[in-house]
Amino acid sequence: MKTIHFISLGCPKNRVDTEVMLGVSDQSGYALVDRPEDAQVIVVNTCGFIDAAKEESVNTILEMGALRESGSCEKLVVAGCLSQRYPEQLASEMPEVDHFLGSSDMLKLGEVLGREAPRMLVGNPADYTLRATDPRRLSQGSHSAYVKIAEGCNRSCAFCTIPSFRGKQRSRSIADVVEEVRRLVELGAVEINLISQDTVAYGRDLGDGTSLEKLVAAVADVDGLHWVRIFYLYPETLKDGLIDLIADHPRVLPYVDMPLQHASDAMLRRMKRGHGGDRLRRVVERLRSRVSDLVFRTAFIVGHPGETEADFEELLDFVRWARFDRVGVFRYSQEEGTASGAMEGEVAARVIASRHRRLMAAQRPISRERLEGMLGQTIEVLVEGISDESDLLLQGRWWGQAPEIDGHVFLANGTARPGELRKAFVTQAADYDLVADLYEADGTLPEPPPGADPRPAARVRLPVV
Repeated sequence: MKTIHFISLGCPKNRVDTEVMLGVSDQSGYALVDRPEDAQVIVVNTCGFIDAAKEESVNTILEMGALRESGSCEKLVVAGCLSQRYPEQLASEMPEVDHFLGSSDMLKLGEVLGREAPRMLVGNPADYTLRATDPRRLSQGSHSAYVKIAEGCNRSCAFCTIPSFRGKQRSRSIADVVEEVRRLVELGAVEINLISQDTVAYGRDLGDGTSLEKLVAAVADVDGLHWVRIFYLYPETLKDGLIDLIADHPRVLPYVDMPLQHASDAMLRRMKRGHGGDRLRRVVERLRSRVSDLVFRTAFIVGHPGETEADFEELLDFVRWARFDRVGVFRYSQEEGTASGAMEGEVAARVIASRHRRLMAAQRPISRERLEGMLGQTIEVLVEGISDESDLLLQGRWWGQAPEIDGHVFLANGTARPGELRKAFVTQAADYDLVADLYEADGTLPEPPPGADPRPAARVRLPVV
C-alpha cells in the first residue's frame, strides 16, 4: 500500500475537512502514517484566517516541501483556506507543491491519488456542502467528534475574511446531519460537537422552517449519544426553545460558546457586529438566569483599529462583571480585503500585546475561582487516555471542557479505558485544569495507599498555558 500523512492546521471546521480527506485516502487504498518522513503523499490542510495562521501554514508547507525535494515524498498536496485565498500566488511561489485544493475541494483528493490530475484544483466553495455520505475517518479517537452543520457565512464583520473564501451560508438538512451523527455513534462517539461559522443562523438559508432548535433536538434524540455541545453562537436574540434545550435536555450540555469580540459600543460599531454592549449584557443575564450550571465560553479581539484605552477599560469591566468560565483573546491582525483593514486609528503592536496580557490576567483568577468551586464535587468525565503530562496519569474532560481548547481533568487514581464516561471526585484545581480520583466500577472511591491521608490526593503538577 502507498502511504499518506496529513497535517491539519486551524479550527475544528478544518479538522472535519481533513477527516473527509482521510476517508478519501482510505477509499483510494492508502495507509495513514504518523511521520511525514514515512509518507509517499503529504497533505497539508491550511488556515488562511489571520497572519499568524497564514505564517504557520506557509512554514509547514516549506518544511514538507523539503521532504518533497529530498525524495522521501512523491507528492505534496496543499489544501484549505490558504490555497483558496491565494491560489495563483502560492502556485507561483511554491514549485515544490504538486497539487492545490481549495477550502471545499476535499473530495478532489481522490483525483490526485487515483490518476494524473491537474496541479490547480481550487474550485468555487459554493459548489460543495458536506454530506453524510461523504467518506470520513475520525482523527482523534472515536468517542468524540465535530459535526459541521453548515458551510460559509452571511455575516459582514469588518475584521473577517471568511465569507470571501468559504462562501455564503449553506446549511445541511436536519436528516443529513442526523444520519451522520448516527454513523458516528455506531463507531463509538458519545460526544458530538455541532459547529459552523455562524451556528445560530443554521437553516435560515433553506427557507423551509429549518432551525437550530429543531436540529439540536433531533441530534440529541439519537440513541447511544450522551453529550451534545453547540459551538459558535452569534450574540443575537436566542429563541426560548433553544435555551430550554440547553437548560433542560439531559443530553444537550449547558455549555455556550459565543464569541462576543468586544463590549464597547464604539468598537462593536466599527467591527460591524450589528449590536451594542447593552445587548451583550442582556444576553449574558438571560442565559445566566435561564440555564443553571451554565458554562460560558467567549472570545474577544484587542487592538482593532480605533480601540482607545477607554474602550479597552470598558471591555475589562465587562469581563470582570460577566465572570465567564472561558475567555479566548485574539490580537487584531490586519487583513487585506476587509473593512477593518482600511480603517484609520491603527493600534501599536506593543499596546496590543499589553492589552492582551491585561485581559488574560483579569480572566485567569476568575477561571481558577470557578474551577476551585468544584473541589469536593463528583463529576462525570469522558476518559481520553494517557495524560500528555505523565504516563502515570490518565486524562479526560468533564462536560464543561470542550475538546482541545478548555483544559483537562487529570485522573490521579483509578483505571479506565478511552471513551468511557466515568464518575470522578475533584481533588485539585488550577487556572484551567482539574485533578480528580476515578470512582471504581462499583461506585466507590479507590483506597488510598496505607498511611496516606484519604483527602486530598497527592499533588499533581498542572500545566499553565
